[in-house]
Amino acid sequence: MTRLGVIADDFTGATDIASFLTQNGLATIQFNGVPEQQESLAAQAIVISLKSRSCPVEQAVDQSLAALRWLREQGCDRFYFKYCSTFDSTEKGNIGPVTDALLYELGETQTAICPALPVNGRTVYQGHLFVGEQLLSESGMRHHPVTPMTDSNLLRLMARQAKGKAGLIAAATLDLGAEAVREKLSELKAAGVNYVVLDALSEQHLLTQGEALREMRLVTGGSGLAIGLARQWATTQNLGNEAETAGRPRGERAVVISGSCSQMTNRQVNAYRQQAPAREVEVSRCLDNVDDYARELADWVADQNARPLAPMLYATADAQQLQLIQQQYGAQRSSEAVETLFAAVTRNLKARGWQRFIVAGGETSGVVAQSLDVTAFHIGPTISPGVPWVRDIHQPLSLALKSGNFGDEQFFRRAQTEFSS
Repeated sequence: MTRLGVIADDFTGATDIASFLTQNGLATIQFNGVPEQQESLAAQAIVISLKSRSCPVEQAVDQSLAALRWLREQGCDRFYFKYCSTFDSTEKGNIGPVTDALLYELGETQTAICPALPVNGRTVYQGHLFVGEQLLSESGMRHHPVTPMTDSNLLRLMARQAKGKAGLIAAATLDLGAEAVREKLSELKAAGVNYVVLDALSEQHLLTQGEALREMRLVTGGSGLAIGLARQWATTQNLGNEAETAGRPRGERAVVISGSCSQMTNRQVNAYRQQAPAREVEVSRCLDNVDDYARELADWVADQNARPLAPMLYATADAQQLQLIQQQYGAQRSSEAVETLFAAVTRNLKARGWQRFIVAGGETSGVVAQSLDVTAFHIGPTISPGVPWVRDIHQPLSLALKSGNFGDEQFFRRAQTEFSS
């Protein structure tokens, strides 16, 4: 039996791919960080979430190699390096160096590059990544505060970051089927191409990729490629449905926490503010006496508990507001201060009996899970593509953790009304 090991560069990215694996037939368990010991796991896929997207390159490589070695100890024989569907990595970023390190550790020379997720508007054509109808470099990602994406060409991005050679398998080849893709892979390998960028305009392209790449020891990409690969490797019918049942949310007390500043999260926050109690986090108050401020915010959340929809705490800001905040307090300092606050609020609410946490933002989700001591969980039903409910294996805690741009404008409301405890 093939056992897949996934190394994800952030927390919501990990739940994103875990959701697609579960939906497409692989029983999946996710860990927050590399476990300190071996585990006895009845799962076909094991996902490890790291916090390696924007940390120093050396740290990202070390974390990723530690995850790879642990996964190999668990019997994994296929590996997947998961990054964001918007390839959040500048020319000095971590995707290339981590890919090189994983290839070297496995003794391989070629891998796939496929961040596409057509269901969420992320497509690749002629090696260029699109967000909806816009090139990545012309989308809101151009102004991302940590990883501004000013180039849409995945071949150029890999060539700048990594040590090897990049090549392309275009949509026309994918339209010919898996055998044509395998032949092109062999041709590119003979030409010394290490990183094969694959076009993807539809789910059928992802299914073709899954069939063509099923024997490749290491693949890299967003969560979309997992659809095709999971269907190739699934061996038990309805296994995904059983896993979703195990992960259904429980608990009556809920809170929404938003730390993402993406365009979609801004729309989601604005919509939810019209429906439920909402309070904006004051960055200046996160810099001093954070515990006192966290207690104040937790008290406010508790005061709203009787409302039909959960109260929301948000540090979400549009591009102009974010620029002003960063100019006033510093980008890293302000970001770390807000995350520290959210961690303190989360711990406080858990102590008061809160069991459901709906969180927006990759960094924020990781902080919340860590503050709750969530180390492993079952994957539950999908709220939006790539965003499932998850339930802690050891504690009565349920979480909905979404990347910034995922979900529709009513995501926060639907997470509560469509999935009762």
